[in-house]
Amino acid sequence: MCVLLTDMYLKDIQTGVCAVEGEPVVEKESAATALVDGNNLLGPVVGNFCMNLAIRKAKEVGIGWVVAHGSNHFGIAGYYSMQALKENMIGMSFTNTSPLVVPTRGKERTLGTNPLSVAAPAEHGDSFVLDTATSAVALGKVELNERRGDPIPDGWGCDPEGHVTTDPKSVLTGGGLVPIGGSEATGGYKGYGLGMMVEVFCGILAGAQYSKYVRTWKVTDRVANLGQCFVAINPENFAPGFNERMSDLLSIQRDQDPAEPGSPVLAPGDPERLNMKKCEEIGGIPYHINVVKYINDYVKKIGISQLLPCDNVVSV
Repeated sequence: MCVLLTDMYLKDIQTGVCAVEGEPVVEKESAATALVDGNNLLGPVVGNFCMNLAIRKAKEVGIGWVVAHGSNHFGIAGYYSMQALKENMIGMSFTNTSPLVVPTRGKERTLGTNPLSVAAPAEHGDSFVLDTATSAVALGKVELNERRGDPIPDGWGCDPEGHVTTDPKSVLTGGGLVPIGGSEATGGYKGYGLGMMVEVFCGILAGAQYSKYVRTWKVTDRVANLGQCFVAINPENFAPGFNERMSDLLSIQRDQDPAEPGSPVLAPGDPERLNMKKCEEIGGIPYHINVVKYINDYVKKIGISQLLPCDNVVSV
């Protein structure tokens, strides 16, 4: 998905709304915590700095909790939580985003998709990896259905009056996404609460922009000043046998008889592992030809001549 955001990253740099030089700065810290100023650098620069700092602190005192303000879109939340797995630690990452989600019983978009990720190590390189937005779906899925002229499933978004709708155009023109769970009757208030929890850890705790004060999605008229949170926890500071119990927990889920033959029960992180295996087998990451052409057309405009190949067609 981040490949599709290449134009946004480049636009931020070209317009000067995002800094390209400098380093994140630790403004305040204790043995286990830190407040970081991202200095308006690219999100991955800030994210790597903060997660590395959290891991260092967890090695020393058992836990590292680092929050940052002055950051930008950092890509995939799971990329940062999974860094802790290399040190046999639990990792967590959170970020707030531009307001796209309408709270339960509301009509105004006042929360972002606010993703969160938790990664926990098990035995023999296995792991639990949760990476999820707190909205029912990403905005891009609604946009895709609108371009196709297809309705969206019930529970993806709402119209300008806050009513759940299957009309993608209504969601995109004054409506918004709904939290995980959909409507109040189907538990959407739980996703709404999770979205606010991420905002507490990110915008509020870090002193960044939050809620409706974050800039509009893909509008680069001002600094984003996103808030982000990175956590590392060393299981060695807690009960012994963590990895063994994690493996057992994963096996309990995976080893049960599936409701539908041929569709085994998966643990969080399993679908991504299967996709990674496919990519290794074919020697690269497959993208739809339209995505490749879009990126090539965009980079040509900024003077890049080495383009992505369009002739290596694979069946996946």
